[in-house]
Amino acid sequence: MRETVRRHLGKVVAGTGIAVAGTALMVGITLPGTAGAEDSAGGPGAGRTAGQAVAGRAPGGPGGQGGPDGQTAVEPGAVEEAPPEGEKGTGRDPLTDDEAKRVERIALSPQLVRSSEDVDGDRGPQRVGIELADPEAGELDDPGAPRRAEVSFYDYKDDTLVTRTVNLETGKVERTDTQRGVQPPLSRAEETEAARLLLADPLAAELKTDHKDATGEELTSPDQLVLHSMIYDAAPGAQPAALDRCGEHRCARLYPKVKNGPWIDAGHLVIDLSTRKVTALDRD
Repeated sequence: MRETVRRHLGKVVAGTGIAVAGTALMVGITLPGTAGAEDSAGGPGAGRTAGQAVAGRAPGGPGGQGGPDGQTAVEPGAVEEAPPEGEKGTGRDPLTDDEAKRVERIALSPQLVRSSEDVDGDRGPQRVGIELADPEAGELDDPGAPRRAEVSFYDYKDDTLVTRTVNLETGKVERTDTQRGVQPPLSRAEETEAARLLLADPLAAELKTDHKDATGEELTSPDQLVLHSMIYDAAPGAQPAALDRCGEHRCARLYPKVKNGPWIDAGHLVIDLSTRKVTALDRD
């Protein structure tokens, strides 16, 4: 157990770790730099621009200003190039950035976009992970086995986890799995939204006081914090009734750290991202 040091006006936790207490099961910590390619605003799913149009030059001078007979030459029609596949990996190499972007575009079908919502309530599911898939049973010793990737999306509209397996050789979705009650670690976008919800709630008053004690500044944005998170699963009878559906709902506990500064104790606050509500656990 690491020692914690409380400041005279707040519960700022010093050191490099947090002692986490509670009766609920907590799984899937997400550390800075591990959330993957989705950390950027556009994310790996952002579409790539098609190749530039190919334009010819007419005979008779620059810009097609007339041929030998004095008539104006007609410019050839523009031709759209197929989007480049980009850099590819081989064998069991990790997915390249280009492969990750391509796989997400393939997995994110129009039907899935229309029928789902992300953590902000916008149309389209929330991407939570992408990784190289394990080879099929009959391909374990085959050096030429196709590379596949698994892309996971969380649909906040009906609290389901959708995982699609994409064959990188054929560019086709080979399998789709839909599960309820399965909660992978939060993506960076989900951590940020959880922090926004927390800061907008009156229960964050103590957190804001601790931040001001440590920095002298008002805490108004998630950008002022380094965020660590854990998924919170309900333990029947061990928490307020408002959290009984955590596990079915996507719930999180945040462990914020002042940038270039100390930790702040906020682990007793649970953010239900499915209902967008904050609840405090009982503290001894």
